[in-house]
Amino acid sequence: MLDAILWIGRTGTPWRDLPAELGNWNSVHRQFRRWTASGVWDLLLQAHADGGGEADALQMIDSTIVRAHHCAAGGKRDQTRHLGRSRGGLSTKVHLRANADGLPIAVVLTPGEAHDVTAYPELMGERDSDPGVLLGDRGYDSDEIRRDVRDRGATPEIPTRRNRKARHSVDRRLYALRARIECFINRLKNNRRVATRYDHTASSFLGFVLLGCVRLWIKFVHAA
Repeated sequence: MLDAILWIGRTGTPWRDLPAELGNWNSVHRQFRRWTASGVWDLLLQAHADGGGEADALQMIDSTIVRAHHCAAGGKRDQTRHLGRSRGGLSTKVHLRANADGLPIAVVLTPGEAHDVTAYPELMGERDSDPGVLLGDRGYDSDEIRRDVRDRGATPEIPTRRNRKARHSVDRRLYALRARIECFINRLKNNRRVATRYDHTASSFLGFVLLGCVRLWIKFVHAA
């Protein structure tokens, strides 16, 4: 059952085109929905993220826009579906928080046109896994975010937007490590069900994103 779900996530194939040797597509789909609704993927990601160890001392945040296929459109257009209109049409924005190894700690979805700062509170969550240093690009340059990072006992390494009068310097050696979360996003989008949103519901799409994150954790642990 899990192999079938992973195959769908990796290839982006419609559920009805699932090869017969991997099981009945409807049974696999219903099981995926049950596991998603019960929070299995969230628990798996949290279990791996809790084992980050020293890598959690430095964390980074970033986002990526995912174009929605026409299959994802239609129905009620409310915020719970996390579909919005950006420059490329209907899309969803995936916000990610990763550790120093570039491995995911938290995932948040918003409509595609949402600004990065809107997802920051949910992305950082409770203060039980606060970093010592937080890396972010100019999209996270705001007084509120800098204040919150410092309140958490961390150092914000966030470049200042060009239109801001108050300037903040960054440690270039540390900031260069932010490339790791960008590499992680590229690897995550090797899952075609993540690179393009085919799912009508936000919960199903988030399920595939979380499953892709868990796979990358498993590969990292096995490689280590």
